[in-house]
Amino acid sequence: MSQEAVPSSQPKGLLQQMEELMAALNADLSQLDADFGQSAERPAPAPTSADGSDRA
Repeated sequence: MSQEAVPSSQPKGLLQQMEELMAALNADLSQLDADFGQSAERPAPAPTSADGSDRA
């Protein structure tokens, strides 16, 4: 069998890229989670009026 299909250096490069992308994704998700947690602590907005004047 031939081993010319994948050079030995390529998988390490792809693995490094995947690790960097996953780290960036985790950072983004952590920030979104923190933002969501802060917004959940705020009081809910007042309900719309019965006549629907707050609706678009």
